[in-house]
Amino acid sequence: MKQIILENKSRVKAIIKKLTGSYNEDIEQEVYIKTWRNLSNYKEEGKFTQWISALTANVCRDYFKSRQYKMEARQLNDEETLNDLPAQSSQEEVFDAKVRQKMILKAVDALPKKMKQVVVLFEFEDMSYEQIAKKTGVSVGTVKSRLFNARKILSEKLQILKGE
Repeated sequence: MKQIILENKSRVKAIIKKLTGSYNEDIEQEVYIKTWRNLSNYKEEGKFTQWISALTANVCRDYFKSRQYKMEARQLNDEETLNDLPAQSSQEEVFDAKVRQKMILKAVDALPKKMKQVVVLFEFEDMSYEQIAKKTGVSVGTVKSRLFNARKILSEKLQILKGE
């Protein structure tokens, strides 16, 4: 297990940061616990790095559904908390970026299952159309179509981020 952690630590941290907006040690620990528990379920059909990447993405999604995240989100929405933020633009930008990222992740999570799967594999796990087609058992054309339709839905749902 030590070797798995050493070989995948930077990848896991990067995925956590990309999906949650910041590094979270609790999520990283949960990834390694689930890796250890589910190692026997790993099938050598794909790369191990893709498997642990998918597991990490799932742990991040579980975090967004968790009670802890919902409590933190309520605190962010509290007017007093927002007023207490220093007026430095860099901190405001960091806050805005986190809010934007959370909105995007919620929108992705709300997509129909087949579209969400393609978006996660393509955008978050950096898989090619061909790899996604092989993994999902559909044609490359179907992968492209699902990705196109998912992007269209996300574009509509996230109009507010475009300032329109």
